[in-house]
Amino acid sequence: MNPRISIPAFRGAFGLKTQTPLGNGWICRSCRRNRQSRATFSTSRSSQEKPYYITTPIFYVNAAPHVGHLYTMVLTDILKRWQVLRGKKAILCTGTDEHGMKIQRAAAQAKTPPKEFCDLTAETFKTLAKRAELSNDHFVRTTDEDHKEAVQYFWHMLKEREYIYESKHEGWYCVSDETYYPESAIEKRLDPFTGRTFMASQETGKEVEWTSEANYHFRLSAFQDRLLDFYKANPNFVVPVSRMNDVVRWVSEGLEDLSISRPVERLTWGIRVPDDENQTIYVWLDALINYITKAGYPWAPGQEHALGWPADVQVIGKDIVRFHCIYWPAFLLALDIEPPKQILTHAHWTLGHQKMAKSTGNVVNPFFAIDRFGIDAMRYYLAHDGGISDDSDYGNQFIVERYKKGLQGGLGNLVSRITRPKIWNVQDAVNAARSESLTKIDSSIEKQIIMLEALPAKVSAKMEELNPGAALQIIMDAVYETNKFLQNSQPWTLANAIKAGNFDPEVAAQMKAKIDSTVYHCAEATRMVGILLQPYMPGKAAQLLDMLGVDESKRTFTHVRLRDDYEYGLPKTPVGRDAWDGLFPPLPVDT
Repeated sequence: MNPRISIPAFRGAFGLKTQTPLGNGWICRSCRRNRQSRATFSTSRSSQEKPYYITTPIFYVNAAPHVGHLYTMVLTDILKRWQVLRGKKAILCTGTDEHGMKIQRAAAQAKTPPKEFCDLTAETFKTLAKRAELSNDHFVRTTDEDHKEAVQYFWHMLKEREYIYESKHEGWYCVSDETYYPESAIEKRLDPFTGRTFMASQETGKEVEWTSEANYHFRLSAFQDRLLDFYKANPNFVVPVSRMNDVVRWVSEGLEDLSISRPVERLTWGIRVPDDENQTIYVWLDALINYITKAGYPWAPGQEHALGWPADVQVIGKDIVRFHCIYWPAFLLALDIEPPKQILTHAHWTLGHQKMAKSTGNVVNPFFAIDRFGIDAMRYYLAHDGGISDDSDYGNQFIVERYKKGLQGGLGNLVSRITRPKIWNVQDAVNAARSESLTKIDSSIEKQIIMLEALPAKVSAKMEELNPGAALQIIMDAVYETNKFLQNSQPWTLANAIKAGNFDPEVAAQMKAKIDSTVYHCAEATRMVGILLQPYMPGKAAQLLDMLGVDESKRTFTHVRLRDDYEYGLPKTPVGRDAWDGLFPPLPVDT
């Protein structure tokens, strides 16, 4: 196929699986099996809005997950739930990467067949997603049949467009990173424990080995200008901007063609190159295609966007930027498929200021952490302290500190102080707030009103920047400010004074109005914060809103407005009587 063929002609010939077979006559099994049903798809574009589509990276199953994987899941889930909170249909895809030399070697070391080895570890990642309360719509495995067929179809399209060629390849290959590195990116290193010298990647520090083999290559070098043009037209493609600058610099320095297959004698565990059983498709080409597998690729005409593609955000760790921000858009541009809109690259978690890595065992077991602190506290801590630009150091003492200050002493304390006292009633305060005059009785409330009116826009702005951690800190600042406002106002002093009597009825009425106004504006802060915290702590946020008696239909972003809801105040769940049955009870002593 002429690589400059127009996209309408391309889609007309190959966009629907049931159309004319590819040049060599190959058709995937599901295409043959579903020929009749797929032919009934409409070719008109759907008028329905494209779902918001967000992905985690697919996690490599050569070892069990650590807390860094949990962070990626939580970060992605917060962004997805935020879109749902905004009233959008959103789709989250996660999964496992199960092919490649690392898996082949790990399975051999475990004396387990590769598929059985993958099944066991993939199940562990599925369990982690469930324990993390990940609201994923898909869990893709690269051993899934529909994914295999999508990969082989994608390969054929690249070959038909003459972007794949055969050649002998020599170079430094890193099994751990599953990639070749140029000579300029290699250096000699010394193992401080054994004294052994070895060649390693400058970027990752992982050992490389010299290989020479005949395989297939992708014409990556042909995409230097197209990629640079794409980056220029989409300056926010990579977040944060520092990594966007790195990507532009790497591409500007030049691109080499990419080896995209391995001889079967070296790599048996993977997807075979169609019509060449002697070659296995490169694990990174295989893995990246997962993102469009669950978006319905290959698409029937007019259905390209029905399941969410292009992705609105793809969340990855900073160590796989090159693959996702250079190789991935180049593969897609080769087939005139729109690249993702943005890629959020986050920093790493360290332990003892050393990068967490399965290979070194310097990791935190996420299941133990969830068992110890609870998923809401873990989601809060990871979102609050997790880094986007800079790494964060993990520590149980930091979790305890965040819990005691932010959750127990901050939010939990505010909820208790507002909902538990017998000397006032939240529902009465909300009913009293229907009177416009109530909000104007005291100038001391003005600062609280201004803060609450600005809150939703401030949070939204940080979420638009793909910075949930900064948004969370704004939310928690509102909690701290409301606690200060409540402490300075001291409505309990007025309430006890009224109870004691000796006041003119008109004065007592004014005092009661001030109590109601204070309680109301504290309750409003708690209600608004509770709604905004739903993406972060789904369980605890729901409990908080139940304690306030907020109706389920009034928990969306549109309701995060001062004086939006006058129907709450009657608890749907017990508010508790002491610290131990509060929203955030004290942590166990041994924590």
